[in-house]
Amino acid sequence: MIFARASFAILILMLSAGCSTTPLPRVAPIPPPAEFWLDLVQAEEVADADVFNDLATAGAVYIGEAHTIARHHAIQLEILQQLFLRKLPLVLCFEQLEAPDQPAIDRYNRREIDFETLARDIDWSKKWANYLDYRALCDFARLQRIPIRALNARSATIRAVSRGGGLALLAPELRAQLPPEIFTADPIYERLTNLQLAQHLALDPAKLRPVFEAQAARDETMAANIVAARRVQAPPDEPRTAVVILGAGHMRYGLGTAERVRRRDPGIVERLILITESGQGQMTPEQKAQSRDITIAHSDLRSVGRPPADYVRVLPLAATTTAPRPAPAPARAP
Repeated sequence: MIFARASFAILILMLSAGCSTTPLPRVAPIPPPAEFWLDLVQAEEVADADVFNDLATAGAVYIGEAHTIARHHAIQLEILQQLFLRKLPLVLCFEQLEAPDQPAIDRYNRREIDFETLARDIDWSKKWANYLDYRALCDFARLQRIPIRALNARSATIRAVSRGGGLALLAPELRAQLPPEIFTADPIYERLTNLQLAQHLALDPAKLRPVFEAQAARDETMAANIVAARRVQAPPDEPRTAVVILGAGHMRYGLGTAERVRRRDPGIVERLILITESGQGQMTPEQKAQSRDITIAHSDLRSVGRPPADYVRVLPLAATTTAPRPAPAPARAP
């Protein structure tokens, strides 16, 4: 029966072509652009200038990254430069810097110390292994007198939440370092976070809740600091546009840090930027040893009911070889 239907379809095609059996010429596929912007809200490719003009209307621009992909950091710098050219009052906000280190960062902002001294004074290499990837952003911000603000809580405090049984068991002196209100009744975000954490072999499923509470504590701290950063050296009615550099897991779907900023500043206009990994993500041998391959299906994500970002920068696929493509870098467990 399948053969009969196929033969009939071929007969119709031959009749419509004047019974010619000459094969149709093959059309070479059109190669995609090397890179392009995709508007995820309208499902359309969009020009660079249109993206940057739209970002200029926002009070917070979240650029979600895979921490160790060099092209991600270059795109972050381009966005910062383009917004600066549009004469916006900006503030550059980093997940990769801890808020207690702000006094040293302020000295760097005032050009009292150089980048190497800043990194040494805050022990940045031990807190964030690829800190040098953010030098170009920092140098441009300092050159153009754009304030730089640290967002993150102390890493030791976040570890105490995740490994010590959650927020309820946190020592009072450590709890005082975090925002008074930490919103943890967030089932959609918790489910997505747990899906990402599932690739960590060493993570006991029974310990997922404290790990999620640590994630929420980090998000709340960063959100509080973003709201404050927008008002640094700014008139009360003209807050700065926050360019926020953070891991994609903290802002995808407008959840995490972004949602907690909206709760603190309900009128804020936000734009969410993602950048594809496109096979460029790499894992260290230690990360590979502690992780496993997982599949997150569309059915796991469609229930979120919103696009993962406003725009995504689509990178070309890494060159293919007979070897498998590198796995994406895993989500960072608190």
